[in-house]
Amino acid sequence: MTSDSNHTSELRFSDLNLDKRLLDAIAKIGFEFCTPIQAETLPWTLACEDLIGQAQTGTGKTAAFLITAIQALLEAPVDDKDRYASEPRVLALAPTRELAMQIAKDAEQLCHYTGHKVVTVVGGMNYDKQREQLQNGVVDILVATPGRLIDFLGSQDVFLDQLDILILDEADRMLDMGFIPDVKRIIRKCTPKEGRQTLLFSATFNQDVLNLASMWTQNAEFVEIEPEQKTAERVEQTVYLVSDDDKLPVLVNYLKRPEVEKAIVFANRRDQCRDLEEDLKNQGVKVALMSGEIAQNKRLKTLDQFKKGNIQVLVATDVAGRGIHVTGVTHVFNYNLPDNAEDYVHRIGRTGRAGSTGVSVSFAGEDDAFALPAIETYISQKLTTEVPDESLMAAMEKPPITRKRGGRRSGGRPQGNRGGSRQRRN
Repeated sequence: MTSDSNHTSELRFSDLNLDKRLLDAIAKIGFEFCTPIQAETLPWTLACEDLIGQAQTGTGKTAAFLITAIQALLEAPVDDKDRYASEPRVLALAPTRELAMQIAKDAEQLCHYTGHKVVTVVGGMNYDKQREQLQNGVVDILVATPGRLIDFLGSQDVFLDQLDILILDEADRMLDMGFIPDVKRIIRKCTPKEGRQTLLFSATFNQDVLNLASMWTQNAEFVEIEPEQKTAERVEQTVYLVSDDDKLPVLVNYLKRPEVEKAIVFANRRDQCRDLEEDLKNQGVKVALMSGEIAQNKRLKTLDQFKKGNIQVLVATDVAGRGIHVTGVTHVFNYNLPDNAEDYVHRIGRTGRAGSTGVSVSFAGEDDAFALPAIETYISQKLTTEVPDESLMAAMEKPPITRKRGGRRSGGRPQGNRGGSRQRRN
């Protein structure tokens, strides 16, 4: 969960008149001051107002809506004897499994002393186990992705007519991913908007999102938080001008520096990610792959290993990278610069989270240096470009893997081509 202590507001959670059990959980997580989005939204949402919030991932919005939901459950307890299983009181809808799992994990932390039950229903995970959780006990907070929730509504394993709070997270992405027809079907099954509180969050607001927001909410307060990610102030950004052949040695040598504790390396395509993971493994780096083609349960295990520090480096595509919300990522490497300037901001936003600083290192080779001007325009700052120093250009311990692809070789030049001119420095 992210609470950003830089540019934090002066508002403390203890000023908000929250239930002691909830405050104790907030303190246990280590939060004291509200982030800007929390300070702007909580006074409204705790007063049961509907809210439309514009905020990026990483601003603390998840905690804002969960604190509202849990406080509401505590203020209006319902005796379990008067409740049926499979009737949640709070529903949080998210576009992706990763985001849903993250919301559920944060909810469990915040419910540490309150005893509320959090259930997650997402695609790609065990259907029967999720069904059992819905059928066999009361559900306070249900976190779901649209597709799987539609399945359970169809089989009448879940009912949404006792809902007090509806949370729609990343509404713009739900729109982009084609989930809106599903979301409309889900909302038709919910308590009518007059009888529930609705909180909708989106990183961007186009006319379509605004139309949906006005349809689903009632007299909503609109809160906009300047996207902190766009400035990426807390990330020290460097761009190395390197030939494509030298990218691998520079990366390997940099990863061996003691200050690189946890790193994410981004490449633009899945095949590049696969090669890169193989190359890094070959050089003795503790590395794992995160891309869309990897099964969800394996991705979760990998993330867990990364959090624990058993894996030092994750190699990821942009799609997989957005699901990585891990504190303590010290470095982000762009093995290729992304074609889209916004993706650059999302990538470097994986570090420098929760108020800490981070380092981003990008490689600009012959094929991707052209992307620099668009990125600089987007982030409104000039990026420092430099040539890697000699220690970063040192030969690797093992020869790089050579691959033949349609007559064009990738993965660095064969060791023989170095002509013995560069000795490995001890």
